[in-house]
Amino acid sequence: MSSASEITCWTMVKAAAAGDAEARGDFAGRYLDVVRAYLGARWRQGPLRDALDDAVQDVFLECFKPTGPLEGIDPDGPARFRSFLYSVVRNVARRHEERQLARNRREESGVSRIETDADSLATTFDKAWARAMIKQAGLRQRLQAEAGGADALRRVEILRLRFGENLPVRAIADRLEMDRDLCHAELRKARAEFQRALREEVLYHNPQGKDVDAECLKLLELLR
Repeated sequence: MSSASEITCWTMVKAAAAGDAEARGDFAGRYLDVVRAYLGARWRQGPLRDALDDAVQDVFLECFKPTGPLEGIDPDGPARFRSFLYSVVRNVARRHEERQLARNRREESGVSRIETDADSLATTFDKAWARAMIKQAGLRQRLQAEAGGADALRRVEILRLRFGENLPVRAIADRLEMDRDLCHAELRKARAEFQRALREEVLYHNPQGKDVDAECLKLLELLR
């Protein structure tokens, strides 16, 4: 059995490719919003916007089929999961577009515009990826806080109120009935705990540990 430190996204990928239902559910739960954001931006105009749900399903079917791209992934290799997923969703999108163009030719109708601005679409994917990573880091921090007790959970709530509801520290302190200086101190701890959780999430997707701090900074910058 793998230890916690050995569990990475590729552990999940390998199990999903082998047909593990829980791993497939985890895979879909983590990356569904990323896939939908990319396809929605690519097809925001034209007839394929109505094919979004089918295409999303096709992305996961493509990943999970017996001879699909997951099967060929080397967990110990240099591949980045973000690049892998981007490649799969882009290839599925192109297949849908090719079928749509063929239908247009058969019907002798004008070809509806399909969004193909590669730079814009790559940015859309990167921002959706960043949102997913921040969300997972938040979930990771909360799970760790649940094991850490009431003070740790309170720090998660302070962080949520500060950045989720945009409340000033004085308002947070009043709401939680705590000293304002203590609230400031706990907020600093909460931010440090979130940074550690984000770093762990990046390491989960990049087990070789290259450029982890730079990747964390990039994710935060994308959402500012």
